[in-house]
Amino acid sequence: MKEQIKDFLEKNRNVSNLDGNEDLFKNGYVNSLFALQLIMFLESTFKIKIKNKDITEDNFRTINNICETVKRLKGE
Repeated sequence: MKEQIKDFLEKNRNVSNLDGNEDLFKNGYVNSLFALQLIMFLESTFKIKIKNKDITEDNFRTINNICETVKRLKGE
């Protein structure tokens, strides 16, 4: 899961070697428009539904946070 998310971010943000704990917002990799693309990717790839209450900066701040959010929504 982590590698799929990392690959998506690296391909779509033209970066490489993202760290799992790197702040994606602070470093400019994710903005409000790209966050929507990321949510659509996560929903389709991992067969989950991300509700408005789950769309928080903390849930999407790092790749590791995204993985934890996806796992929680999948019931893992």
